[in-house]
Amino acid sequence: MSTASVSWCFTSLSVPPLHRTSSTRAFAVLNSFSSSPPKLIRNQPVFAAPSPIITPTAREDMGKDSYEAAIAGLEKLLREKGELEATATAKIEQITAELQTANGTSTFNPIERMKTGFIHFKREKYEKNPSLYGELSKGQSPKFMVFACSDSRVCPSHVLDFHPGEAFVVRNIANMVPAYDKTRYSGVGAAIEYAVLHLKVENIVVIGHSCCGGIKGLMSIPDDGSTSTDFIEDWVKICLPAKAKVKTECANQPFPEQCTSCEKEAVNVSLGNLLTYPFVREGLVKKTLALKGGYYDFVKGSFELWGLEFGLSPSLSV
Repeated sequence: MSTASVSWCFTSLSVPPLHRTSSTRAFAVLNSFSSSPPKLIRNQPVFAAPSPIITPTAREDMGKDSYEAAIAGLEKLLREKGELEATATAKIEQITAELQTANGTSTFNPIERMKTGFIHFKREKYEKNPSLYGELSKGQSPKFMVFACSDSRVCPSHVLDFHPGEAFVVRNIANMVPAYDKTRYSGVGAAIEYAVLHLKVENIVVIGHSCCGGIKGLMSIPDDGSTSTDFIEDWVKICLPAKAKVKTECANQPFPEQCTSCEKEAVNVSLGNLLTYPFVREGLVKKTLALKGGYYDFVKGSFELWGLEFGLSPSLSV
């Protein structure tokens, strides 16, 4: 008779704070009131970024009449020079937006924001890295699979400066990984299976973060298990073991500190849940796969990283 036992432990290290800033601005127009489908100018993509022809300069002494005169001039140019339609239309929208801002009536335009973002991406990244995007057009071979929170403040590609093609990313509430379940959490299972068996990732990283609303929700679930949401509380219950441990070991700490502890402990629960996937265990045994936990504190600007060491102990004969 022989037996084998599974052992795993966590080791940690610290990484210096990471910083990254960027800013963009551009203007465009979308006409959705025409009865006929919009036509592309010169057969260019909708998000094409033509070179500017007219650059209006805003001055403190420039009043409403100056704006209206400029717009009238551009409209005349638009009528006379049909081939300049795309550029002139964008400039008209730019001046109109500046006039609205001056009058205190400016509102957020989601379409403009997305167009601005794409134009910046195409000019500053896509067009400046043709070899990278050429290779990516042939396929992907990321080294990392990353589980991160859906929180808008913690995009892992920004925090860890991942380039396109480096990380296969899954984001959800509180960056949780459920245990193996072919029916209840098949979406997560499919992502892990694809990453491990088809993309052959070498690292799976689960990254928690400070001020996590999902973890706060988990810590706030009543002891009787009652819920008030359709999905959120049922989802975060995946890490109930983390809550139980924190409530026991940190009972005397204030609630915010308990939440911070749970943000890290929930990562460990997710790492443990990854071991319930047979293809993950196989990769760990063969040493083709590694599991890591991370914690990003955007209040302090710091990042922690630790590993899960997995192995089989020698068999014993009795």
